[in-house]
Amino acid sequence: MRLLIVEDEKQICDMVAKSLYHAGYEVDTCYDGGEALECILSENYDLIVLDLNLPGMDGMEILKELRKENDETKVLILSARGQIVDKVEGLDAGANDYMEKPFHLQELEARIRSLTRRQFVQKNICLESGEIKFDTIRREAYAKEKKVPLTRKEYGILEYLLLNQGRPVSQEELIEHVWDASADSFSGAIRVHMSSLRRKLKAELGYDPLINKVGEGYKIREESER
Repeated sequence: MRLLIVEDEKQICDMVAKSLYHAGYEVDTCYDGGEALECILSENYDLIVLDLNLPGMDGMEILKELRKENDETKVLILSARGQIVDKVEGLDAGANDYMEKPFHLQELEARIRSLTRRQFVQKNICLESGEIKFDTIRREAYAKEKKVPLTRKEYGILEYLLLNQGRPVSQEELIEHVWDASADSFSGAIRVHMSSLRRKLKAELGYDPLINKVGEGYKIREESER
């Protein structure tokens, strides 16, 4: 999952970004409202953590501009504005959740997990397909009930494919949702990590659980395709 943290207090922004990175997310940061809107309208984020008091452009205006173009990206407002009227305005403008400062990182992470699962209509904390299971909280993968040690990117790829079962996911889409803004879509990184992920899963399952549909992308192998 790819997140954007918009917060003008650099120390808070970097602290949140570091915590979410260690929780398994790819994270971009922005400290200015005007720059944030440019990023939001030009990139594909799964969730945005948005402060309201920002230089350049107020967070509420950013939210309203986003919702003119995009109703799907989840937005969690994280603000020192704690009045009921602020919360009502934010939620009415299209925010999916609202947290006041000061806040606890554990609660923020829990709310982000809830929102990202909701985005994909995923109610269970564990994603499953056949003999493959992925625990979205512990960030652990299992094949035939045996834990499979994966790298950060391999976890990210597997999670995204499980969230999008039933359709091929293109290399470009994986870059957008599993890598951060510094990723080079022509670097071949996807193929390297995908090859390693397939090898590790195949070692436990006895078959390759992932399919590369030429011209379409990667998908989880269904029962009828084995």
